[in-house]
Amino acid sequence: MKLIIQIPAFNEEATIATVIRAIPRHLPGIDCVEVLVIDDGSLDRTVEMAREAGADTVLSLNHNRGLAFAFQAGMDAGLRLGADIIVNTDADNQYPGEQITLLLKPILDRQADIVIGDRQVDRVQHFSLQKRLLERMGSWIVRAASGTNVPDAPSGFRAYSREAALRLFVTSDFSYTLDNLIQAGKRGLKVSHVPIRTNPTRPSKLHHGSWHFVKRQAATIVRAYATYEPLKTFFYLSLPFLTVSALFFIRLLVIYISDGLALTGHVQSLLVAIMLAIVGFLVLMFGLLADRIGDSRRLSEEILYRLRQAEAARREAPDAIDRARRDSAQTDDAATHDPIDPTAR
Repeated sequence: MKLIIQIPAFNEEATIATVIRAIPRHLPGIDCVEVLVIDDGSLDRTVEMAREAGADTVLSLNHNRGLAFAFQAGMDAGLRLGADIIVNTDADNQYPGEQITLLLKPILDRQADIVIGDRQVDRVQHFSLQKRLLERMGSWIVRAASGTNVPDAPSGFRAYSREAALRLFVTSDFSYTLDNLIQAGKRGLKVSHVPIRTNPTRPSKLHHGSWHFVKRQAATIVRAYATYEPLKTFFYLSLPFLTVSALFFIRLLVIYISDGLALTGHVQSLLVAIMLAIVGFLVLMFGLLADRIGDSRRLSEEILYRLRQAEAARREAPDAIDRARRDSAQTDDAATHDPIDPTAR
């Protein structure tokens, strides 16, 4: 069982060595632990510090591509390196390394495909009240959108089984946390969570203030939900138009009956009702078309899954062949030196 600890890093020379040295190299149920650092175009000594601290692999991107791209690059690299489990942690030392064991247990026990570290934001004293409220509200929205019960959706301390890593692919250009979670829920992967503690850290480099973070994450949630539930999304969008149109028609019907089956005037109300009905119907038709397009997306996802699976298998094949050859050589050597009595033939 091989575990890859991936650490996306951008200009983290002050903390990256501490993070790597805190990672346990011997864990129950794990045969091999490797550290993979994804250098997201750092301009400082992040790479040198990571290597000096004992990183097994450093994947350097040509320039800063953002957290979402670096995370996905790390997942792909982890699969190519033969990972059975991939754990993602931050380079700012927010998550203590000894808590990796907590993430691994549900996966090793085959109770989960993905495990999220719950920071218990209500107890994190270095989080402001505004940030705690926003975290709670955002996590509630993601739980409703994804169908999971994760209490801390934006947490970046998480573990993925090999199957989950093969199935998920980041589509957001901002962050992977919510996008991955909604994908996992809609694809039927088992998502669990464990309580963890955190270390105080510097302000996030991912966003420029709470409202910028809320705006970007809200857009991610809407896009991800609309991708997997297009018919519901467009139905909800069409509902206000159809509802107001129905109210106008009911009003006109009441007037028509009360005036002795005659409708004099009220042309503006009739035109508004018709226009709203047309808009609502068109929006609903867009939902039907998007739902049909979803069939092609699901097929594309399955093709991508099989391609990634085949690529990872090709990368591992030389090692498997070498092991088979060594085992075969040992067997032949044992047979050659087997003390068989020639006269027994």
